[in-house]
Amino acid sequence: MKKLAGFALTACGAAALVVSLAAQAKPLTIALTDAAGKSVGSATITGTKTGVSIALSVKGLPAGAHAIHIHQTAKCEAPGFTTAGGHFNPETKKHGLENAEGPHAGDMKNFTVGADGTATATITDDNVTIADGPRSIFTGGGTALMIHATADDMKTDPSGNAGARIACGLIVK
Repeated sequence: MKKLAGFALTACGAAALVVSLAAQAKPLTIALTDAAGKSVGSATITGTKTGVSIALSVKGLPAGAHAIHIHQTAKCEAPGFTTAGGHFNPETKKHGLENAEGPHAGDMKNFTVGADGTATATITDDNVTIADGPRSIFTGGGTALMIHATADDMKTDPSGNAGARIACGLIVK
């Protein structure tokens, strides 16, 4: 049993406290830029009881469905953003929300950009956390939020045939 601020906690109670604190942590807003270094919007990441919620607000992107993933390295070097590495995948699963051997922790549902090049969407990822641990988006110094040119097919390994990386933002403490 641990003591915290004069209260005795069981292991189960301590785990609940960690989840509760993660869900109450201050939201993190990250800037998203395109390959030319131009701002294309922002994403606000908030911890939830089961993972993270990402409030996305973008502009100047091609109309249509786009994949969005969390990539393994906090580097967004243009023009191809390849320095961000592959999808965040601490459990070495296969890609895709519809893949029986997946998904990667960084795999998420697609979002749609309107004809005017803008989108606001809230995307969730229950396979990552803002708390400490191997599934933390801050693991190894952080990760990157990546927007791809086309939609993710939700099954093809390793990237869902989502096309080029067109916008990136650093997820760091």
